Amino acid sequence: MKQWLKDAVFYEIYPQSFYDTNGDGIGDLQGIIAKLDYIRDLGCNALWINPCFDSPFKDAGYDVSDYKKIAPRYGTNEDAAALFRAAHEKGIRVLFDLVPGHTSEEHPWFKASCKPGHNEYSDRFIWTDSCFASGDGMPFIGGETERNGTYILNFFKCQPALNYGYGKINQKWQKPTDDPACVATVEAMKDVMRFWLDMGCDGFRVDMASSLVKNDTKNKKYTCKIWRNIRDMLDVEYPEAALIAEWNGPRMSLKNGFDMDFYLEWGGNGYSWLMRNYDGAMDSNPHNIGKAYFCKNSGTGIDKFLDEYLPAYKATHKDGLWCFITCNHDTIRPSAGLTVEELRLAYATLFTLPGAPFVYYGDEIGMRYLPLPTKEGGYFRTGSRTPMQWDASRYAGFTAPDAATEPWIGVNPNHVEISASEYANPFNKGAYVNKLDFVILAALEVDVNFNCNVVTGSDGVITGAQGGHPDTAAGAKCTIVITPLLQGRIPAVCTDVTTVTTPGETVDVVITDYGIAINPRRQDLIDCMRESRVKLPF
Repeated sequence: MKQWLKDAVFYEIYPQSFYDTNGDGIGDLQGIIAKLDYIRDLGCNALWINPCFDSPFKDAGYDVSDYKKIAPRYGTNEDAAALFRAAHEKGIRVLFDLVPGHTSEEHPWFKASCKPGHNEYSDRFIWTDSCFASGDGMPFIGGETERNGTYILNFFKCQPALNYGYGKINQKWQKPTDDPACVATVEAMKDVMRFWLDMGCDGFRVDMASSLVKNDTKNKKYTCKIWRNIRDMLDVEYPEAALIAEWNGPRMSLKNGFDMDFYLEWGGNGYSWLMRNYDGAMDSNPHNIGKAYFCKNSGTGIDKFLDEYLPAYKATHKDGLWCFITCNHDTIRPSAGLTVEELRLAYATLFTLPGAPFVYYGDEIGMRYLPLPTKEGGYFRTGSRTPMQWDASRYAGFTAPDAATEPWIGVNPNHVEISASEYANPFNKGAYVNKLDFVILAALEVDVNFNCNVVTGSDGVITGAQGGHPDTAAGAKCTIVITPLLQGRIPAVCTDVTTVTTPGETVDVVITDYGIAINPRRQDLIDCMRESRVKLPF
């Protein structure tokens, strides 16, 4: 694993909603550059920027019309290069969002593929051999081109699927993954990656990484082979470049070329039970809330999370990082189902679990989900993409209050009460995750072994940390660091516990006002917590 990932804390930016510097109502790359100090001061040292390539924005940029051109509304390729340089000067890495599974229907590759005569791009996308043919179980479009065939879609009508081949071939128009046309698609995507890496990009978050090959095996045999091939290229040409998969399958992704994978919100899975577990998300109307583990009175045990998480973690922790998100551009902000205090604890826990944590822009100040009509293909996701709330002024400081053009999407009216300007006070109790939280959590250098040396101030609040990796003998006493505010309030769930607040101690458990972290190597403690269904009193 890359050394820089061991203490990486990511901040996800939805570029059109972050900061507008030219008054056109749309965030831009210069806006990200202008806010790098803010991001660094949070304790974040890496960025994931949602797609900023040229696009008709029928799916918010996940419909790419030119992989090698920054969308004019965000700026220029020169602005991207300037962003890489400025971020690196501040010790911040930058990952772009790569969309390898499909393009926009307006991409030149697809336009050429639509022509009836054979050319270089005829097989760059998946086509049937008749204008009346179905897609063999896949969505398809016919009757819109001169070519005698229908083309396969990945999601929206505007997103024709790139051709990486088929694992199991059922139709004569389907190609194996080693067909020259499918190999050419892989090479074309490598070329895109090289273009941005050469400019200064530090890697990619890969959209729908598991879905390249159609009719793949259960374990994604053929898709995994492609990613191993791409990793081989990166290891030789760009050894520090990082890849994170939108996969939620660490046993496959982390063993086949990816440095990181996301633990994503899938209805009823462990992450859902931990953070959300409400109905109506797809209808922009979350309800039946209060069932997640972090809901104070839910009665839900941590086992629903641990039963799924621990086996996958144990199987993959030597291969890479399975990462937690506070939220992302595809999910309803968790403030829909958690109170301020519940969110503080939830976020703090995520930051002390193994993996690189990802903060979605605005979650650090408690931005809330706003039910809105769909915009740029957002549908239920639109309400999690509202402009960043920088201050209480008109348009929330996202764009100038006297700008001639309103923001591309509505600003949440609560920006008068919830904004980044309040963040200047590190003890602001109105924020879900304030500066003190980030100082505490970012200071913990926690890697897959989950050991850390903790340094506390005179009041017991953690002020720094240094990584440590001592061997913990089975049955040894557990060393805990705890803040004075919680002295006497922690349940005695295990008998072999020594509570200390000595600076520099190597510890197995960290407990603060904001959360608790347990060393996974202390399975006895984990089992004890699970069996007793302990609910910590904060």
